[in-house]
Order: sequence, then structure tokens, then C-alpha cells
Amino acid sequence: MGHVTFDLDVLRSFVTGVELGSFAKAAERLGRSTSAVSTQLQKLEGQAGTALLRRAGRGLVLTEAGETMLAYARRLLEINDEAAAAVRGVELEGWIRLGMQEDFGESLLPEVLGRFARAHPKVRIEARVVRNAELMDRIVSGRLDLALAWGSGVATPFHETIAEFPMCWIGPADGDIGWSITSGDPVPLASLEAPCLIRTAATEALDRAGLAWRQAFVSPSLSGLWAATAAGLGLTVRTPLGLSPRVRPLTSAATGLPGLPKLDLVLHRGEADPSPAVARLAQIVQHSVMEEVTRQIRLDASTRQSF
Repeated sequence: MGHVTFDLDVLRSFVTGVELGSFAKAAERLGRSTSAVSTQLQKLEGQAGTALLRRAGRGLVLTEAGETMLAYARRLLEINDEAAAAVRGVELEGWIRLGMQEDFGESLLPEVLGRFARAHPKVRIEARVVRNAELMDRIVSGRLDLALAWGSGVATPFHETIAEFPMCWIGPADGDIGWSITSGDPVPLASLEAPCLIRTAATEALDRAGLAWRQAFVSPSLSGLWAATAAGLGLTVRTPLGLSPRVRPLTSAATGLPGLPKLDLVLHRGEADPSPAVARLAQIVQHSVMEEVTRQIRLDASTRQSF
């Protein structure tokens, strides 16, 4: 069997289409016709020797081989882009102020900083992990160059929704949540201090379902929230992103708790035309988020298969 050399332009179309959820949108972003992108995908599947996409309703979803290809394609494109910057003599320098919501501090931030620092060691990054309200205040006042935050309805001049995650009820990892719907007791809630958009989503969902609730624990930080939830002081609501190993998601079917909406993940930029260093960091943040989205899809699929 001869060597297969994948075309990076084809891989870029494939990755862009998956990330945007539409190959027509990918064609528009990449400045190609839809038919040209379709031809590229056919070429990629021909080189792979297997289907990478399959129809699901009106759309397309990745096959198992497609998920594998997506992970490698992202890595190849990242290395290519780093190499292009290096050989062109574009050695990024400067200072970037990056802000992230607490949920991303342990899950995404180390990976993002590691990737960026290896490629651009002369750029200084000041990272701030705080809550949504402070992130919005800092990006609007010009004290941050980039901010990754949950969509709170606050519009900033330069922002892009890059993913969405489901909110879910969270309980202790040992399985004893200390409450059941048959008890008739109010739902004990553990939450962050107000204002908290996820806390509001939880209480509104309970009110709509006609379930009484009580505020059992309030924490100023996410670490305190995980400790209280793990100890069984109350149930909380977050997304599956960045959960502590001491807690686990709960299903509405198992608990009788109401379903919860999805939450947009938004990347805010301080300027319309950011510096090359900021633009590159934004790209790495987006790639890391999309990798996490893919991982969550796999986890959801494996969880469904186990029941």
C-alpha cells in the first residue's frame, strides 16, 4: 500500500465545516464554492478509504473514522500554521491579557497556554480566571484583549459564539444526592453568589416545574461549590465542562428534576482588528473548545450505549 499524503487545504475545509456545523458556511468562510468543498470532502474520504460523514436527518454527522480524522486534522493544521509563522520570520512578541470563566481554569487554560507558549515564547500572557460579570466589565473597559465567557445576554462590540454546552444538574460522585423527588422536601441548591446566570436558570426551571427549592449553600468560588456539592450539602447546576472529579452529572430521568437549557460559549475580543498575537491565541482557544465539544459528544454517546 502506497503512502497517503493528505492535502492540508482539504483538511482545513473538513475541520472548518465540522466546527461551523455546515460545509456551506465553511465554503463561505474559506472563499470557495460549495461544490468545491464537496469535491474536497470526496477526495478526503477517498484517501481515507472510508466514510467520514453520514447523514442524520437533514444534516451530516461524523462517523467513528471521521472523529479520528478530525482530531488528527486539527493537529496537522496547528503544526502547519506554527511552521508557516516560523519560516516567514514572524516571531510574535507582545503582551496579551486573557480572561476565562472559572469553569475553564483547570480544563482549557493549561492546554491553551501550553500550546501558545511553545510556539510563541516571546509573548507574555496575563491570564485572569474570574466570573462572567467581571469578564464582561473588563472586556468592555479595555482591560482584556480576549475573554472566554458564558453567553449572558451582554453584547460586546466584537464577539463570536463558538459553541454551546448543555446545563445539567450536578451531585456528589458517590451517588448519594441526599434528596429525592418523592420526599416532598424542597430541592437543596448549592450555587455561586449572585449575580449568577446558571443559578437563575436553575431556579427558573424549578419554578416552572412547580418544585419548591431552598438555598442550602452559597459560595464565592467554584472550588467551594464543588466541595459543598461533593459533601452532599446541595445540588448544583453547571455544564459538563471542567467538572471536579468529586461530582458527577445527574439525569433528569433519574432524579425527576426538570430539564435545563443549553448555554452559549462566547469569545469576546477587545478590538475589531487584534494584533497577530491576540489573533493566534484566539485561534488556539477556539480549537481547544472544539476539541472539548468533540470529547463531550463521544462521552454522551458512550453513556447512552452503557444504559
